[in-house]
Amino acid sequence: MKKIFTLGLALIVMAFTANQVVAQGFQLPNMQVRSNAFEDGGIIPLKFTSHGENIQPDFTITGAPETTVSYAIIFHDIEVALGGNTDDVTHWVAFNIPSPNIAEGSLPAGSVNGNNIRGQASFMGSGAPLKDRFHHYVFEFYALSANLELPEGASRADVMAAMQGKVVAKAAYVGRYANAQP
Repeated sequence: MKKIFTLGLALIVMAFTANQVVAQGFQLPNMQVRSNAFEDGGIIPLKFTSHGENIQPDFTITGAPETTVSYAIIFHDIEVALGGNTDDVTHWVAFNIPSPNIAEGSLPAGSVNGNNIRGQASFMGSGAPLKDRFHHYVFEFYALSANLELPEGASRADVMAAMQGKVVAKAAYVGRYANAQP
């Protein structure tokens, strides 16, 4: 009897918590990302790295809310701290992406590239410096309720600031890479 009461109480608490999340205005859309290039959490093939062909992977985004106007992507190596700070290596920033279908090697028309760490408005593939340790690369996908009024070459910080109040969903896709060069 005590186990049934405890289970019932746990279910009531979970239902209350879920209602509180909704009541507080949190939205939990089931936005997901897929790629034919590599599995989420998998090893990034050489073709998509700066040691290979430096080709941007394909992505398909599903489950974004109907209020989505465009998407933004921030791709970074989370295993690096630059200059003793919390900054990491930005490999790619793209925004005002009008479609959830992103082809390998190109963005849909109307998309805008921000600057990577090299100051280039383009994709920069993974480039882990060591052969004996994988770096974890995160593609962050943002569904936005409006386009960003930023020029090509905008910085990651500028894109993050401009997205404030416009994010309707977020998802991540992770790849691992270790330097394959001799």
